[in-house]
Amino acid sequence: MALVPDSSPKPATAHTQALNATAATPLDPADFDRARRGFIASIESGLVTDSAGRRASDISRYGFLSGDAPDTVHPNLWRHAQLNAHHGLFEVTDGVWQVRGYDISNITFIRSNTGWIVVDPLTVEATARAGYDLITEHLGHRPVVAVIYTHSHADHFGGVLGVTTQADVDAGRCIIIAPEGFLHEVVGENIIAGPAMGRRALYQFGPLLPPGPRGHVDCGLGNSIPVGPNTLIAPTHDITRTGEEMVVDGVRIVFQLTPETEAPAEMNFFFPDFEALCMAENCSHTMHNLIPIRGALVRNSLQWSKYINEALELFGADTHVLFTSHNWPRWGREDAREFLELQRDLYKWMHDQTMRLANKGYVAAEIADTLKLPDDFLAHEHTHGYYGDLVHNSKAVYQRYLSWYDGNPANLNKLPPVEVGRRYVELAGGADNVLAAGRAAFAAGDFRWGAELMNHLVFADPTNAEARAVQADMLEQLGYQSESSTFRNAYLMGAQELRFGPPDFGPGAARARGILVAMTVEQIFDTISVRLKSEEVGGLDLRIDWTFPDLAGTPDEKWTLGLSHRTLFAVRGRHDAASVALITITRTLLVDILTQQTTFMDQIAAGTITLDGDAGALLSIFGNLDAFTPGFPIVEP
Repeated sequence: MALVPDSSPKPATAHTQALNATAATPLDPADFDRARRGFIASIESGLVTDSAGRRASDISRYGFLSGDAPDTVHPNLWRHAQLNAHHGLFEVTDGVWQVRGYDISNITFIRSNTGWIVVDPLTVEATARAGYDLITEHLGHRPVVAVIYTHSHADHFGGVLGVTTQADVDAGRCIIIAPEGFLHEVVGENIIAGPAMGRRALYQFGPLLPPGPRGHVDCGLGNSIPVGPNTLIAPTHDITRTGEEMVVDGVRIVFQLTPETEAPAEMNFFFPDFEALCMAENCSHTMHNLIPIRGALVRNSLQWSKYINEALELFGADTHVLFTSHNWPRWGREDAREFLELQRDLYKWMHDQTMRLANKGYVAAEIADTLKLPDDFLAHEHTHGYYGDLVHNSKAVYQRYLSWYDGNPANLNKLPPVEVGRRYVELAGGADNVLAAGRAAFAAGDFRWGAELMNHLVFADPTNAEARAVQADMLEQLGYQSESSTFRNAYLMGAQELRFGPPDFGPGAARARGILVAMTVEQIFDTISVRLKSEEVGGLDLRIDWTFPDLAGTPDEKWTLGLSHRTLFAVRGRHDAASVALITITRTLLVDILTQQTTFMDQIAAGTITLDGDAGALLSIFGNLDAFTPGFPIVEP
């Protein structure tokens, strides 16, 4: 049931219509030729389903993208969405193919002597399998002999079980190649911060928005994210240095490590035999994020630029085709060089100009409101902010060097949103006055200011239906005006939740088992630690020993998990004489318990877990773990 009287998406106001009518930038029409080049075949229906017949993705829902841009979508974003909507199997060059459009990322197939080398097996098993099936249908079956993860984001490894199996990897029939630190970063981003990041990702990618001119149109890096759990097979070979070379089933590959760029663990690589350069997600046909609005570690824009320049120096002279993990390729040595140079200069420009203004005393919000992308970049499609945005990226550069704090002591320890909202409403003389000011701002097209005003009122009283309605209308118009798909999605998701409330995912949905099964014991204990309810364990000091028989003969066989000063710590490789209990359990079974597929008590009763000592100690820890609500409020208290 709607929380506000009129919950349907609204049309563009006259102010939005006027802004979008003049916002289009002249861009290279050859982009459409590039996006279509090498097309072989598509999944005719556009629908990809999982093994149970459930929709994983359906690009046919975006048929509305034909024709001219409506007044509810920034015209440059509309054009970019049209480019991303080209889908199917494409030949990149002789020996290299991509399947694009059925996932936010691309899956690339490199022909080797006896099979395929797969680069980035997409987000979910269903879309990866659909890509494998599509190339098999048109080029014949070949086994997957290697998988390369370019970096540690889920849309580049999560569908791995769609192209290979753990059994094939264990048997040596398929190797998994990744940059050094890959598994550590996967856990840090997807597990430690997983619940919060997953909730915020709904705003960044907008999967709950209905496709349409007043809803979801694109994700910047691709059309949309698919529905389904991520899977993971741990790497069997780590790339540890730039210049490292491998010959994989007859295919030569030269690697370039690029840590702290688009992902903390990432790499580019060159195929000399194909004269083909893979720039992973360090380059794409959009300005990227220096910190995504879903949250992540702040990226190093200065180093990012330098790595692109290093790729130019290492591989530029020999590159005749350049492909990436998103969007479409570039062909020809000069086109590839110009593309890399502009991408290089974009990340350096954002870094340098942000810090130039910071060193003159500007704070992050002032810098974001001051910097405007020069015509050098605006003349090219791939440096526009369809995914990243200059407003957010300049703040990310500022944060990396100077933190979130702007140096003004008034902002050092500000009141929380609810308290601030109540006091602002009181200062304004009550809710009616704030509402009147908000409506006036809306009528004047002053949506940024109006959104700030109404935000105070909503946080002061989230039951005020009129306040929610006006705030939703403000955010909606800001979304319609946004060139950035992530800004658009966030604004429209905020409007939708103000009208209907946050999504109800049920009580404490467990994190995807597909990633947890690849975690080390240390990483498992780290995820447990962030769930400990400190307020419930005061005065407790205990140690519990653990033995993992499935890890016998390794340093991970024995562990001690301790509780001290309301904090958990873990020690690998030994047991503690002060421990009050010893638990013998497999790592896999511990994952089953953490994902709520079973319980300690049930498994102890079944004899699959041995507990010697004080069972109460186990309860003291695992009985005081918090449960995270995946649909927590964002645009209201």
